[in-house]
Amino acid sequence: MKPKHILSTIIISALTTLGVIFGYSKFQQNNNPNFQSGFNVPANYKYAGFFNQDGSPGAGPADFTQAATAAIPTVVHIITKTNPRQVNNNLQNQKNPFSDMFGDDLFDQLFGNGNRQRSMPQRASGSGVIISDDGYIVTNNHVVAGADEVTVTLSNKKSYTAKVIGADPSYDLAVVKISANNLPFMLYGNSDDTKIGQWVLAIGYPLTLETTVTAGIISAKGRTLGLNRDRTGKKDLAVESYLQTDAAVNMGNSGGALINTNGQLIGINSAIASPTGVYAGYSYAIPVNIVRKVVNDLIKYGSVQRGFLGVQFKDAAVMSDEEKKMNNIPLNVDGIYIDDVSPNSGAYAAGIRKGDVIRKINDATIESGSDMQEQISRFKPGDKVNVTYERNGALNTLAVTLKNSSGNFDIVKAETMVDRLGADLVTLDSKLAKNYGIAGGVIVKKINVGGAIDDQTRMRDGFIITKANGKPVKSVDELRSVIGTSKDVKIEGVYPGYEETFEYPLDLGDTK
Repeated sequence: MKPKHILSTIIISALTTLGVIFGYSKFQQNNNPNFQSGFNVPANYKYAGFFNQDGSPGAGPADFTQAATAAIPTVVHIITKTNPRQVNNNLQNQKNPFSDMFGDDLFDQLFGNGNRQRSMPQRASGSGVIISDDGYIVTNNHVVAGADEVTVTLSNKKSYTAKVIGADPSYDLAVVKISANNLPFMLYGNSDDTKIGQWVLAIGYPLTLETTVTAGIISAKGRTLGLNRDRTGKKDLAVESYLQTDAAVNMGNSGGALINTNGQLIGINSAIASPTGVYAGYSYAIPVNIVRKVVNDLIKYGSVQRGFLGVQFKDAAVMSDEEKKMNNIPLNVDGIYIDDVSPNSGAYAAGIRKGDVIRKINDATIESGSDMQEQISRFKPGDKVNVTYERNGALNTLAVTLKNSSGNFDIVKAETMVDRLGADLVTLDSKLAKNYGIAGGVIVKKINVGGAIDDQTRMRDGFIITKANGKPVKSVDELRSVIGTSKDVKIEGVYPGYEETFEYPLDLGDTK
């Protein structure tokens, strides 16, 4: 072969090879689904700084160290102590075979009333979050409920005796205070801004360990677990709209902080979902926007000033067609179906009626009963909220002025130990006292079901209290003053027409 032909062959082969390589490269670009260089960032990725507009990587997930450093000094360890006290074993609530002959009270005096004494103090452990530099701390109600002593230990190992300022089991929140100044405290975030998939940190004192930080994401919002109860043990008025996370939380974390990556408080850790009692994948926190309102009320009033729409509702969005038929709810309804409206309520006065479907409250979309609870729980009696509802396929918006549970706008006073007796009390008239041959007293006009007197004694309506803890009482105010904050109370008195004095020991510390 001539040199000229050889050179031509080499050039043609080289060009062919280059062409094949170039063509294969193009083929791979067009057919390889993982090839993504030089693309425009999809809309669903244009947040959180993961990618720049030119498609280059952004900063990536936030570093947790700064958030943890800011928050750790504000989370405290809470140790409670409950002293030995008389505990009811419910024997006195059973009908005894001798009561018809001796009377219940005489039988109790002769044979005992079924109470026993707890011999050892009970201790429990939880967490809390400092929310002001002068020592106010938020925690769970179940952390401090019934405690005789509350001790708070800071992250620097300093310990203080704390006072319970107020608590509400319906929200499972409480506020305690220590005598200290210039304390580090945690800033509030905004739980409305939390998003599914957002990084969060849980901080507390689990399993009696030192300060522990765990990380996870928000996995759901507006969860209802049916855990909370009001003071009577009912869950009708309980408020639950939890943030669900997969940050590890265990016993002792209760009352601790759930924070965002800016170190701001977005929730108070309160519960775990577990078949074993220890962390098994999910934990639950009370949103800070609920916490903020409850805390402010407890500090200012001693009790939560809670507004009510005054409606009974069914969550039609989660009901089956069969359930809707049983409840006479139209099958096409998918929201908060108003089943009844109290005539004395703000909702009725504004024009909301049975059959309406609530869609929004103050422009916040309402998709479940817990959503509605969360929104309304942020307001007090007298506040106005805009309620958007659907009626006959049309949307309407009304301003509703909320009332308290009694149907008025009065401030709800903090519960006292006298309230825990669970009875309607009236000061005995002086003329009647003279007729009964006593100096004065307090009539137990009506014993309420579920109160301490009902649960722990066989006292009957009409009993006249003449002494409390050994001190004479002649009025309801004196009884309130004598009992004060005592949790162990002994009431003495008589029944009209009888000279015999009866004694009733009561434990007011373990009420619901």
